[in-house]
Amino acid sequence: MVLRNFGEKKPSVSSKAYVDEAAVVIGDVRLLEGVTVWPGAILRADDDSVEIGRGSAVMDMAFAEAPRGRPIKVGEGCIISHSARLHGCTISNSALVGIGAIVLDGASVGEGAIVGAGALVTPGTKVPSGTVVLGSPAKIARKATEADIAWLKKELAAVARKVAIYLEK
Repeated sequence: MVLRNFGEKKPSVSSKAYVDEAAVVIGDVRLLEGVTVWPGAILRADDDSVEIGRGSAVMDMAFAEAPRGRPIKVGEGCIISHSARLHGCTISNSALVGIGAIVLDGASVGEGAIVGAGALVTPGTKVPSGTVVLGSPAKIARKATEADIAWLKKELAAVARKVAIYLEK
């Protein structure tokens, strides 16, 4: 893993987090217990902070940047999927940001919400808890179901099992 300071700003990584050797973590980034950060992911906090909550997964090639005055906070038990982009936004607990989705400045994704693959959450948008949003710009398509939430938990468990294999020596 590449942990890089930016001036006085230094990453803080829980001893119970996994950061792949091909990931880059820069500046004021806090990775809490059980967080996983996968190959090619970049978490950049040179202007403001990035915090990834307990048990969340930042998948391959995802990118998160916190511009000045716009910290990023990802809650517990979230998936930031492959090639997703976060820029100065908030993601609440148990949410999913799908493959290639983009969540922009000042936007927030509510608890248990799903941002579908390729969706664009425009600046300042509030995605309500328990909804699924799709499209560009993202619009509410439906309510999240119990099956959606069960799938998210199943995927997080699968990611945790993979970490154990990666850590075997």
